Amino acid sequence: MNGEWSVLICGVGGQGIVLFSRVLGTACASSGVNVVTGEQHGLSQRSGTVSIHFRTGPGISSPLIPAGTAECLAGLEALEALRYIEYLKPGGSVFTSTLVMHPVTRTAEREKDPSVAFATADDVVSRLKTLAGEVTALDARSIAVRSGNIQSENMVMLGALSSAGGFPVTAEAVEASIAELVPSAADVNIEAFRAGRAHSSRTPAGS
Repeated sequence: MNGEWSVLICGVGGQGIVLFSRVLGTACASSGVNVVTGEQHGLSQRSGTVSIHFRTGPGISSPLIPAGTAECLAGLEALEALRYIEYLKPGGSVFTSTLVMHPVTRTAEREKDPSVAFATADDVVSRLKTLAGEVTALDARSIAVRSGNIQSENMVMLGALSSAGGFPVTAEAVEASIAELVPSAADVNIEAFRAGRAHSSRTPAGS
């Protein structure tokens, strides 16, 4: 892939978003693809918002994605995917987990008033479909569990993202990167990556 390609990766602290970026970045480097990234953390690393700007292409120098220009958005948590939707270009693709982790402030409101409604995964995905060209939603946690390790949700979502048009490297390059960076758990993470990729390829456009 010789052109420019950008993805905004987002979720909450503790989901392995940095490893997601490292695996993809290492795969790009080993494949001769120019890549720049920039991390942005929230007030709390664990359970706080985390986003990574990931850009590839020969002319890329700045790590930050201008609003409205990312080809893809990868959300490891549904509400965070919606939070960062402004970075997606018109007609761009969203790959999101259906996991919803409600903010502490919203939970506190509900503790005081049980009638306060929580947004569901269906609510968030429906909203995303009105804002993106294509939305692929996966129950990444369940897929990770079936693959052998709940902590491999990040690799499930990377697998899903790898089916996107313009994805800068081959699946084989990503798998080699996983083996290099997490050798003690390579098998389960590669299995999760393959499961996410297979699920995404079976998902009809816009569903």
